[in-house]
Amino acid sequence: GITTTVVDPRWVKPVDEAMAPLAEQHRVVVTVEDNSRVGGVGSSIAQALRDAGVDVPLRDFGIPPRFLDHASRAEVMTEIGLTAPDIARQVTGLVSKLDGRFERTSAHAVDSVEPARD
Repeated sequence: GITTTVVDPRWVKPVDEAMAPLAEQHRVVVTVEDNSRVGGVGSSIAQALRDAGVDVPLRDFGIPPRFLDHASRAEVMTEIGLTAPDIARQVTGLVSKLDGRFERTSAHAVDSVEPARD
């Protein structure tokens, strides 16, 4: 029930200049990567938004900066909360805090920084 725009930035740096105006059209930006959050795509996008004066909350999901126990990929992702259900639960909580209710609209997906066209 949460409207989304999915962007595949294809590279971390430089952040596409179209990202800031796109982010400005949303209530929150969420980045997800299966790499370190430190210096990753979330950090790069957060910096680009600050540089552009875009004041939209950003939540970045990724591997935390700590040593992880050896395990299968699935076990590690579960341990650090980087599974689809974990992310969905946290994003739902974040959106809930932003306005105290949920939107019921369809999701859109794109593979570049251009918004989906209907």
